[in-house]
Amino acid sequence: MSLKRIVRTDGGLGRIPVTGVTPVIECGAYPVKAVVHERILIQANVFREGHDSVNASVILTSPGGTQRRIDMKQVEPKGLDIWQAYVRMAAEGDWTYRIEGWSDPWGTWRHHAEAKLPVGVDVDLVCLEGRDLLTRSAQQAEAMRVQGAASLLRGAAESLTPEADVEEILELITSAPITRAMARFGPRELISPTAEFPIRVERRRALYSSWYEFFPRSQGAWQDHDGHWHSGTFNSSHERLEAAAAMGFNVIYLPPIHPIGQAYRKGRNNTLNPGPEDPGSPWAIGSPAGGHDAIHPDLGDFDDFDHFVAKARSLGLEIALDLALQASPDHPWVVEHPEWFSTRLDGTIAYAENPPKKYQDIYPINFDNDFDGIVAECDRILRHWMAEGVRIFRVDNPHTKPVHFWERLFGSINATDPDVIFLAEAFTKPAMMKLLGEVGFQQSYTYFTWRNDKWEIEEYFRELSGPLAASMRPNAFVNTPDILPTFLQYGGPPAFAIRATLAATLSPTWGVYAGYELYEHVPVAPGREEYLDSEKYEYKPRDWAAADASGVTLAPYLGQLNALRSSHPSLRRLRNLTFHHCDNDKIVVYSKREGDDVVLVVCTLDPYGVREGVLSLDLPALGLGWGDQFAARDLISGATYVWGQHPYVRLDPHVQVAHVIHVRAGAV
Repeated sequence: MSLKRIVRTDGGLGRIPVTGVTPVIECGAYPVKAVVHERILIQANVFREGHDSVNASVILTSPGGTQRRIDMKQVEPKGLDIWQAYVRMAAEGDWTYRIEGWSDPWGTWRHHAEAKLPVGVDVDLVCLEGRDLLTRSAQQAEAMRVQGAASLLRGAAESLTPEADVEEILELITSAPITRAMARFGPRELISPTAEFPIRVERRRALYSSWYEFFPRSQGAWQDHDGHWHSGTFNSSHERLEAAAAMGFNVIYLPPIHPIGQAYRKGRNNTLNPGPEDPGSPWAIGSPAGGHDAIHPDLGDFDDFDHFVAKARSLGLEIALDLALQASPDHPWVVEHPEWFSTRLDGTIAYAENPPKKYQDIYPINFDNDFDGIVAECDRILRHWMAEGVRIFRVDNPHTKPVHFWERLFGSINATDPDVIFLAEAFTKPAMMKLLGEVGFQQSYTYFTWRNDKWEIEEYFRELSGPLAASMRPNAFVNTPDILPTFLQYGGPPAFAIRATLAATLSPTWGVYAGYELYEHVPVAPGREEYLDSEKYEYKPRDWAAADASGVTLAPYLGQLNALRSSHPSLRRLRNLTFHHCDNDKIVVYSKREGDDVVLVVCTLDPYGVREGVLSLDLPALGLGWGDQFAARDLISGATYVWGQHPYVRLDPHVQVAHVIHVRAGAV
């Protein structure tokens, strides 16, 4: 029997094994997600044979090729050989990192010294070896022109003699100055690097944003005495931009603004018998007036759109445009590129279906018939709107398109415009949602809409803020034109406040569809999570002024939540989430920490009645010591409490659904 010798390639196992590196996506095939100055935890298992000491470092390489070393720390329990380091990247672009495991002669020697010197074993030799290590390290400091460290290390070497007091020697070699100097200048042997793993650092908006969705055709729409509807326009929507900005939103998402087909046009509540005044679904894109690169004539022209974008920009808002890669039967593509669609055996083109839902007014694209041509056309469409000032796209149903299509398209866009952001509207299988994030979607819709119980909120957001954060960023929309969650149908105004609080504080990006602030909650039928008289199929002007005048609006609270997010950096991060215990299953407790900014949220999950409970807080996670008390300032009510590890809370959802606490250590 012959033995086959395994030959390791570059990036394989080195002299010092480094395994279990995270975060890594598909063995490094796709970059880890990050934004500028985001704190990223890098972890690995580093160990070796025998008892000699090992150490590890992260080598971070910038897009320009500059390298920076960040030494890792071994975490408890040390028997698991887990090493960690946090890194931040100060510039956008494609970064890489590798981990270097290395033999640590100073660590090995120090262990021997601490064991042998107190009992008088090998004193002369131990001191000789220590002086050699310190002298070599001093030479390294001199070579790096750090004279102060060099002098410190040479002085330590001279003090290390067999005649010196053992306790003084041990105090010297374990002192903070020597420890810091040796960490920087001490010898590193048998350096064993891993492969380079990619990190894509994007602009902050890719992680942190507050979205507001509305239909321009409804804003300013009116009906004359003859019953004829007049569409709202871009120009009549400027007031809605001002209202969204006043509530603290920073992204305005518009459903498709393109011409709408007439064939199989949908009527009210998704019926197949539209009346002459029914405008049809905006997702049925395309008519003789144009396709995806055109504007519906009722909304205005490109000059009007440009003024709309400029108005938004003046208010600190970005425009996000819907990208729905599908066509009405009247779309120019149907005539110009019939091969882009699927033809059934009876000669008809197959319309879109998601049984039991049917979309007779939409033809899905068959990407397999002319892949290159479809990629080129979609690239052209995106660049057309990018030239109009749109840098964010919400992509409709991306999970119904081939994933390699998105990989190809995003590769082209990112090569020239890496600031463009894509949101995946994909309520689908976890594996697909994760892969869409991996191939380039900066943000993703989530299952948050259906996570109502405490255990499922905790479980899901631990996943989103933990391992999944490397590949997928959540956008926690509380509602959409398609989704009216059951929780909102029956929970009254407190339910709306609860879900907004959770979305705005659990996730750095969240979204609201217009009408949420007015507590719109009537379903099309019992047991259905769809709106009655859905805006998808009709004009829906709202009397915002009357709501404001009556006070029957959640707008002030939404503004308060967004203001907290703007002023507290901890709420603008994803990976910093910690859940705490409460003895009431209808109260969820969590905190976020970014540097000195710590926010603790205590939120009821019951919209109907008062809930009480005793908290068990992980005080170190709040930057405190066990047994500490702290000033708990409620950012919602303005009240300040003195809390310790086990505060009592009482929440009446008709008064206040949550405490949003700014934790101030030592301020009692």
